[in-house]
Amino acid sequence: MTRSELIENIAKKNPNLLLSDIERIVSVIFSSMTSALAKGDRVEFRGFGVFSIHKRAPRIAQNPRTGDKVKIGNRNIVHFRVGKELHEKMNEN
Repeated sequence: MTRSELIENIAKKNPNLLLSDIERIVSVIFSSMTSALAKGDRVEFRGFGVFSIHKRAPRIAQNPRTGDKVKIGNRNIVHFRVGKELHEKMNEN
């Protein structure tokens, strides 16, 4: 689902809201999540999952095209851990 599809789905389920208001709400949610993760905080949606930051140590990689060794510094990686309700919903038989 893309951002515009998310906005369309919310608009269909809430016809009383203006499309511009929905776009602003989605923007605020995403920017709040982004700034929280940038500070190193966790973002948790009960039943859906948790977004957190994992630190990746520096390493030496190889350029696949040239074969040259490349140094890669410390990296912060966004990690998602699925919540219990979402996990159960995805694995229903």
